[in-house]
Amino acid sequence: MDGLLSTVQQYVSTETLVALTVLSIVFFVGSLIAIPFILVRLPADFFDIRVPRPWMEDHHPVLRVMGHLVKNVVGAIFLFAGFLMLFLPGQGILTMLIGISMLDFPGKRKVEAKLIGQPAVLHALNGMREKFGKPPLIIAPDP
Repeated sequence: MDGLLSTVQQYVSTETLVALTVLSIVFFVGSLIAIPFILVRLPADFFDIRVPRPWMEDHHPVLRVMGHLVKNVVGAIFLFAGFLMLFLPGQGILTMLIGISMLDFPGKRKVEAKLIGQPAVLHALNGMREKFGKPPLIIAPDP
């Protein structure tokens, strides 16, 4: 074990290892708090591609652009943090899913529906929603 630690310390400083450990703990605790907080507040038909999902349509155009910009930046942060959580402790796939849902790109709703439609993911999300007394998510059937 000492040999492995000394080999790693040849390439990575002790300060970097401590910083990565602290970052890993912050991501883990943050994901345990943020994921249920966000998923429980989603409407049951949020991932149903048959239901339109307008966002900030009734706001001033400048405010709408700023809102979309902030939403995309936060979505990118969630996506990046979720990717890191695939290798560090945390709920990586769910965090990446939240990041994808916040980003705006063509075909996003179909990608979301495909990811959410996976039986294991849908079961995990609906189980979490059930604990908080929320209805299960509705997914559009494949055409």
